[in-house]
Amino acid sequence: MQDWNPALYLQFEAERTRPAAELAARINHPDAKTFTDLGCGPGNSTALLHNLAPTATITGLDNSPAMLAKAAAALPDCRFEEADIANWQPGVKQDVIFANASLQWIPNHKQVFPHLASQLAARGVLAVQMPDNWQEPTHSLMRQVADELGISRSSREALLTAQEYYDLLAGSGCLVDIWRTTYFHVMPSARAIIEWLSSTGLRPYLNGLDSIQQEAFLERYHQLLQRAYRKQQDGNVLMPFPRLFIVARKST
Repeated sequence: MQDWNPALYLQFEAERTRPAAELAARINHPDAKTFTDLGCGPGNSTALLHNLAPTATITGLDNSPAMLAKAAAALPDCRFEEADIANWQPGVKQDVIFANASLQWIPNHKQVFPHLASQLAARGVLAVQMPDNWQEPTHSLMRQVADELGISRSSREALLTAQEYYDLLAGSGCLVDIWRTTYFHVMPSARAIIEWLSSTGLRPYLNGLDSIQQEAFLERYHQLLQRAYRKQQDGNVLMPFPRLFIVARKST
């Protein structure tokens, strides 16, 4: 798969950073000295952690060299490492493990979440935000177009239920807070929704296609999006975007 595009990802920086800021505000660990940002991307979420604890040791992990280069240039006081976050294990237990819009790309959450909880120091915090839009038209229509055109679907899986995440983390010795928020992003058109998703959800569908196949996919996808997301009275389009938040605090 082609590397991630930081500039494209940051085209909607304010909208993408807002959930990370709301998650960071719920960490509430003033004594934290070690932070790891799993799937740090271009560093917009890592910057929030650095502002929260400027003297702490903050490490951003990602598997994209382009994203890491962008993050390192923006945040020279933080550490950045190329790593597979699915198999990550730190040298020392972490006070805060932060995962903003990254773990939805990782399979086997029934194994991953207890593993992450086990990497926390005493009273450490696992803070997670994941898009919960698997059943939204933005994503169900991707799968529909892929089926119509005979293209392989994305390997991304639907999230577990909130009840399942609670049991996994409570069973790992954590006090767990879970909530779900739906953002209604104001988009100028259905085409803008495609621009948003081209740096994230659409990547697994488009990367294996040639230019003609990509054009056919996006043309059909755009047709369906226009039906699903009707224009508001001012001409804009509202894109509902549900996100699941989890803050799990290690009890000992």
